[in-house]
Amino acid sequence: MSTDEHAERFTVLRPLLFTIVYEILGSATESDDVLQNSYLRWADVDLATVRDTKSYLAQLVTRQALNALRTSARRREDYVGPWLPEPLLLDENDASADVLLAESVSMAMLVLLESLTPDERAVFVLREVFGFEFRDIATAVGKPVATARQVAHRAREHVRARRKRFEPTDAATTARITEQFMTAATTGDLHGLLSLLAPDVTWTADSGGKTTAARRPVVGAEKVAAILTRLFRPDRLADLRVERANCNNAPALLLSSERLEGVFLIEVADGRITHVYAIRNPDKLRAMAVPRQIGR
Repeated sequence: MSTDEHAERFTVLRPLLFTIVYEILGSATESDDVLQNSYLRWADVDLATVRDTKSYLAQLVTRQALNALRTSARRREDYVGPWLPEPLLLDENDASADVLLAESVSMAMLVLLESLTPDERAVFVLREVFGFEFRDIATAVGKPVATARQVAHRAREHVRARRKRFEPTDAATTARITEQFMTAATTGDLHGLLSLLAPDVTWTADSGGKTTAARRPVVGAEKVAAILTRLFRPDRLADLRVERANCNNAPALLLSSERLEGVFLIEVADGRITHVYAIRNPDKLRAMAVPRQIGR
């Protein structure tokens, strides 16, 4: 088999493979590294021995992702302040028709997956999001099939117990709320912000200790509105650009000067903003240079 065929098979499945690894790691940068290392291994495989390319590559990248996740576990333990996944810049309409895929890369889901063990996280992603057979999942995580089933059940129950239950807000309402939020934040309209924020709205900021940010989540409309009016005050905005984007299938504001300084993802439910995720760590903003393609 030619190198071209290896490359072609891998390229066709790359959006799926990237999404699997990103959901296991929560890092686009690390996911790129995993895919690169996985491709080098794939390039040496005799394709005549591959029964199902999709399953084979999913198993390969999952094993590499689990190795990376265990390696980075200590760094996350020592992290300063809340740890949030790297934001994922998507095309405006990417995955909008695939509700399950959209939820699976949402910031809320990725934060929830952080509470699982590495094996639980990988098994949940492969089974619940991508629907792989337990035989393939067991091979990917190096467990017997019966154990993989038990891990899947445990992970599913964990996620179900902690998943927020809201009525989904339609796209038109979310777009309107985002526009109003951007206007209110950039004009210092405190009353306007308070009308958009849920009473128990949460602000979670990830700076890694490299920029000024709250070291713990902040809860409550008045407290979050006060943070926003300080962050977007007129004297700061004179030297900054504020743009809208689609990050993790949620509306986001990008704050830039010479470089990207922050990504602010807005979670909308029941017609109100329920969570703002502020990613300020410059190391986590490097992967925002180009839109990503996700797939299932």
